[in-house]
Amino acid sequence: FVVFIAGSSTTVKLNKVENENINRNVDLTTMALKVNEMIENDLYSVKDTYTGQLTGYAHDCPLCGGTLACAYKYNVRDRRDYYPDKEYGIVKIVASSKNLPCGTVIRFNQPKISSDPIYAIVLDRGVPGNNLDLLVPTEEYAMKYIGRSTVTYDVLRTGW
Repeated sequence: FVVFIAGSSTTVKLNKVENENINRNVDLTTMALKVNEMIENDLYSVKDTYTGQLTGYAHDCPLCGGTLACAYKYNVRDRRDYYPDKEYGIVKIVASSKNLPCGTVIRFNQPKISSDPIYAIVLDRGVPGNNLDLLVPTEEYAMKYIGRSTVTYDVLRTGW
């Protein structure tokens, strides 16, 4: 009669970072979650990227009434083409489709308008797909400096 005795040993390894100065252990998973939270809370981290057509429009364009679909109380009849956002400061105004919720903040480059990146907020509607329509002071300005071009833009904040 033969008896086999099998034993098993389980070794559990924990990934921890030790901080000798304060005598605390920090779990790597917790650290990774904290880093992701910090990135998510960063105003300028990219949430998504789209490509579409960029055009320009003015408050006095045909079929434009000077009010904005997402901020109807904000008056653009005085040729204001910017909006004072609480988080991003003074930003340009764009119209988009409902693909981007009202209050979405985007960043794009358009060398004809500015050598710096342009920050804009979605406050109007009326364009299809991923296209954008940038609010400018006059229709003449829109035709001269914007026209129609392909633009890639980054979403920095999705809605309010």
